[in-house]
Amino acid sequence: MSTETAVLPGDRVGTGANVARWAALLFIMAVVLYPLCWLIGTSLKAPTEIVNNLSIFPKDVTWSNYSDGWNGFTGVTFATFFLNSALIAGATVVANAVSCLVAAYAFARLKFVGRGLYFGIMISTLLLPHHVLMIPQYMLFKEFGWINTPLPLIVPKILATEAFFVFLMVQFMRGIPRELDEAAKVDGCSPYGIFWHVILPLTRPALVTTAIFSFIWTWNDFLPQLIYLNELDQRTVPVALRGFLDSGGQSDIGAMFAMAVLSLIPVFVFFVAFQRMLVQGINTSGLKG
Repeated sequence: MSTETAVLPGDRVGTGANVARWAALLFIMAVVLYPLCWLIGTSLKAPTEIVNNLSIFPKDVTWSNYSDGWNGFTGVTFATFFLNSALIAGATVVANAVSCLVAAYAFARLKFVGRGLYFGIMISTLLLPHHVLMIPQYMLFKEFGWINTPLPLIVPKILATEAFFVFLMVQFMRGIPRELDEAAKVDGCSPYGIFWHVILPLTRPALVTTAIFSFIWTWNDFLPQLIYLNELDQRTVPVALRGFLDSGGQSDIGAMFAMAVLSLIPVFVFFVAFQRMLVQGINTSGLKG
């Protein structure tokens, strides 16, 4: 006795919709990943093929681009540039996370004279173009003797100058019930104790979000690092990549693309390591209980 399952018209419509949805997602993914695939393929092409072959796949794989790029130029290897970027990005992550967290706690949970005015002034700095401050900041740091050192790129972050991250944490802390603060006060906690035992553990998703964006933005930053870091051995990865185009009056495009591929690895690893907490920070809008 054979049994046959009837296929309803609604099932066909649902199956067709799923196929169309997956096809659209695959098309979008292909469009998004094409530049990355092209970058990786171009990093394996010979310099003459880079200009003549616009496809993703190289005709002749040239692994020497990676070794030539890693050797750097004028005696400085690319490992030095990676180390400089890692030190600046790591210090920026710590400075932004700590300073912005403390400033956000003051704005979100403490009461003091002029709190609304100071918060409004801080938010207004988001409307100020960064390029307007470059000349006075450069003159100030030059007087301090900080030019050609990482200090101009790190020290301002210790002072909670990133208004975006302060605003992000303030909004996150405002979603934490104030009943937790009152309960901590009943148990004898001071404002410092409330910050350390209540606010800090609950703001971990916001801290991770700040850390991820601070690392990515600092690692990819170009103009400030170009302005303040003049010596070759002080340069970071973005500035060093530009050096392949004019070092010695010649261009090594293949090595530049190869090092560009390697420069994406730290950003990718950092994001993958903390992406779960980043998603948690985006989805968290309040607390239950």
